[in-house]
Amino acid sequence: MGLKGGGIIGTLVLALIIYLMGGNPMSVLQNITSPEQSLSSNAVAPVAGEDEIGEMAKVVFADTEDVWNQLFKEAGETYREPTLVLFNSSIQSACGNAQSSSGPFYCPEDERVYIDLDYLQYLQQRLGAQGDFAVAYIIAHEVGHHVQKLMGSMDNLDKLRTSGASAAQVNAMSVRVELQADFLAGVWVYHAQRMKNFMERGDLEEALNAAAAVGDDKIQKSEQGHVSPDSFTHGTAAQRKSWLQKGIETGDIGQGDALSGL
Repeated sequence: MGLKGGGIIGTLVLALIIYLMGGNPMSVLQNITSPEQSLSSNAVAPVAGEDEIGEMAKVVFADTEDVWNQLFKEAGETYREPTLVLFNSSIQSACGNAQSSSGPFYCPEDERVYIDLDYLQYLQQRLGAQGDFAVAYIIAHEVGHHVQKLMGSMDNLDKLRTSGASAAQVNAMSVRVELQADFLAGVWVYHAQRMKNFMERGDLEEALNAAAAVGDDKIQKSEQGHVSPDSFTHGTAAQRKSWLQKGIETGDIGQGDALSGL
């Protein structure tokens, strides 16, 4: 995701030409950036042809940082900011390679929030989750996973996955983790509104509709024609909408502890 090899070679060739013509090659060499330098701890990875959705994702992500920095500060803690990575189609992360079919995700190994712009289009056009705040909910949910990592509430799920537990048990715990992330997205909405008063008429409905649109039951019914509760990993449409709404109404992080099991 940094400058590709061809770009570096081209820069070196340009520097050589400038040198042979009597110029200062450092004028272009100083612009070479290594892949490791190109993505700082809280930078936004560039994507060719970013549209309005990509720009909005950046704005929402910045708003989540404002809220969580403040909430962690009030609790006497320091919020370690994640990195937003926007991409199209596929990408390699520290958690493995991801395709558009994977949807947005948070990778705890590199503490980055990966948002596929194609999926955000799919969310609005195919899943019926219309509006800017539908996108805001998705971003806030993934950031919620980062907050869970910092709080340690994802540890039990990791332990369960390596304990030899059944798939049904792991899925049940995964549902609780995902619903808690929905709740934390709602907590962000609550505090962001009080800090910036940025919400418009209909925004809450957009967020709640988006939460319902990505419920396991609704997606399974649409894709395979039937519902398999034991395979749920994120929760039903009703559950996701309910926990998001609880976060929006209370703004109290402690209210999400009931989902911990955790």
